[in-house]
Amino acid sequence: MSDHPPPARGRLRRLMPDLGPLRDSRDFRLLTASGFVTMFGTFITMVAVPFQMKELTGSYVAVGLVSLAEFVPMVVCGLWGGAVADAADRRKVIALCELGLAVTSAMLLVNALLPAPQVWVLYVVGALTAGISSLQRPSLESLIPQVVRHDQLGAAAVLASLRWNFGAIVAPALGGLVVTAYGAAAAYGIDTASFVLSLLLLWRTASRPPAENATPASLRSLAEGVRYAVRRPDLMGTYLVDIAAMVFAMSTALFPFLADQLGAPEALGLLYSAGAVGGLAASLTGGWTSRVHRHGLGVVLAAALWGAAMAVTALMTSVWAVFLCLAAAGAADMISGIFRMTMWNQTIPGELRGRLAGIELLSYASGPMLGNARAGLMADVGGIRFALGAGGLLCVAAVAGLSAALPGLRRYDARTDEHTLAEGARRAAQANP
Repeated sequence: MSDHPPPARGRLRRLMPDLGPLRDSRDFRLLTASGFVTMFGTFITMVAVPFQMKELTGSYVAVGLVSLAEFVPMVVCGLWGGAVADAADRRKVIALCELGLAVTSAMLLVNALLPAPQVWVLYVVGALTAGISSLQRPSLESLIPQVVRHDQLGAAAVLASLRWNFGAIVAPALGGLVVTAYGAAAAYGIDTASFVLSLLLLWRTASRPPAENATPASLRSLAEGVRYAVRRPDLMGTYLVDIAAMVFAMSTALFPFLADQLGAPEALGLLYSAGAVGGLAASLTGGWTSRVHRHGLGVVLAAALWGAAMAVTALMTSVWAVFLCLAAAGAADMISGIFRMTMWNQTIPGELRGRLAGIELLSYASGPMLGNARAGLMADVGGIRFALGAGGLLCVAAVAGLSAALPGLRRYDARTDEHTLAEGARRAAQANP
């Protein structure tokens, strides 16, 4: 009897995510478990805050201003968090920020339990939470290359996206059930408990002190990170393509109006979850991405597919056809994200990884905000279908233009790229002194 699996089974196995990072790295397992627990609590709170604000004020503007209050802390702390990540023990930064997030969640809980909860607390704590999260994110992302083997970073990116998409589908639905059945206080209590459990897991990870010659956190060190990014056209290309894709094709702000136009307002949640469903499918079958080496070209093609799928969405007249188009867009966006993350983790020197993670945070966090503003303005001029269709086509055109203007991104190959080879050799030398 042959020991080789049947061809169909072999092909299926090649599509499945590579679990090697989880098997081989204890710290990656702890970070994954911590992120999974925290993500559920955070998504539940993301549902609870606007729900409570609506209950307290009944104002659309008041609900919308919550995101505005979070924007400036996100920008400032995201950049500064990158500088801190390169100058301090990343594990300590992550743990302290996790403690801070537990405190802010507890503040929301206490406010919700008051006889008359205060609206201003939601704004202030929302800003604090955004700031602390953005301060923590660069340390989290820059820690992954330190706990995962260089050749497994692509697989680690797939596993991270799988965890995120699963949570993005399940946790908001759970949050909606909790807040409607038990109130905002119950949601904040779950979030607080999730941070405490996550902190216990993080505390078990190994200390990751900075290099002896690490640059202290300062405006000068931030500028050094920006200069490094600018000198790398392939790196800048990943940021610019992602920003262009989000600015021109992100349109989630139109979903409530689209659901009404489709005659199915009850399907609003379905529209919001479609992208995450597509992303989850892409992650579950994303084993093939770890065998791709032309990551820059992959980013370009996936971003163009994202825009094309959003453009086709404008032509659909049934809820399920729209759902499938949005799911396809979400799958393309997730593939682009996997390739971007793999490039970042495989090529950026460890001493700069935190600062570049801060820049990355701005690139993928600001794009959706600007994109939804663009979608609203275009819909006001030409309607929902115009905003979706024209936005998607503009995305494809912008991505094509950036690909032509940045051949270094398009030609990037992990097998021959000098930065990838240098970083791989450096890590191999550290592992075998």
